[in-house]
Amino acid sequence: MHTQPTDARRLPRNVAPSTLGLTAAAALAPILWGTTYLVTTELLPPDRPMTASVLRAVPAGLLLLLVAPGIPSKGWRLKTAALGVLDIGLFFPMLFVAAYRLPGGIAAVVGSAQPLVIVAISAIFGWGRTRPIQVGWAAMAVVGVALTAGSGAIRLDVIGLAAAVVGAVSMATGVALTKRWGVPPDTSPLNSTAWQLLVGGIVISPLIPIVDDGPWAIDTEAVVGYTWLAVIGGALAYSLWFRGARALPTAKVTLLGVLSPLTAAIIGWVALGQNMTGIQCIGFGIALIGSIAGQFVRRGPDADSAGTKHGSSNRSRFQRNSLFTSRNK
Repeated sequence: MHTQPTDARRLPRNVAPSTLGLTAAAALAPILWGTTYLVTTELLPPDRPMTASVLRAVPAGLLLLLVAPGIPSKGWRLKTAALGVLDIGLFFPMLFVAAYRLPGGIAAVVGSAQPLVIVAISAIFGWGRTRPIQVGWAAMAVVGVALTAGSGAIRLDVIGLAAAVVGAVSMATGVALTKRWGVPPDTSPLNSTAWQLLVGGIVISPLIPIVDDGPWAIDTEAVVGYTWLAVIGGALAYSLWFRGARALPTAKVTLLGVLSPLTAAIIGWVALGQNMTGIQCIGFGIALIGSIAGQFVRRGPDADSAGTKHGSSNRSRFQRNSLFTSRNK
């Protein structure tokens, strides 16, 4: 006689074991992205942000293309290109501009506001409604990140702040469209992710001679750093992230993004000897609670309804049977 485990019985209906697996896998992506600051500052040549972006995106895309070869069908090429620009090609440059021109705390706070951007986008385009309690958890996470990343006096730069806002809106829009569009019929999700990374890297490439002015020096440390960014922070992280973006409610997925600045804070404390004040520790706990609690909010009847209905017609054999898709047993 088969008996379902006791702990599974206690889970809410909307948090089935497969959903927990998808959420945990998607959460790994921002955790891996949280290592970017350490890798960039300790291993990579200085003042070459666009080079790092391209070498993070293009090799990762080529690697995934080897695993899942193919070319998007004609009806999906424009959509794939749009997602590549939103998620990679526009987001990466804006991220680096904000990082260079704003205090890290402000950039992190704006980035962590992506769940609230998702709520606004969904309301504007009628793509479903987010329950107020989830908006509350998202706002709580933003406050927590603000406390964790804050450090002394705040100096705002208009260009940096604009870049941070554009970057947050770009990624949030990309996640919303990823959920709404899904993947082409009979196409591996990894193939779609590969082309997004390639498109994004190609879009960024012309910015290298314009933005980068640091020395081009490749040593063993740089090779290790670029390899980590491409394979772990690129191919693996984006595969898990887009997988979660297609299967989970968009507000929940973007709420996981706050794990990136929190991971960076922990790494800075453990590996770089950066001290965390009592306020920062409290903020860390608040942000973590907001991010986790938001995953257990029951979906309303209209939440992600447009994306779910639209995406269901595009469900392919890869989405049903792939090793990268969890199923209830």
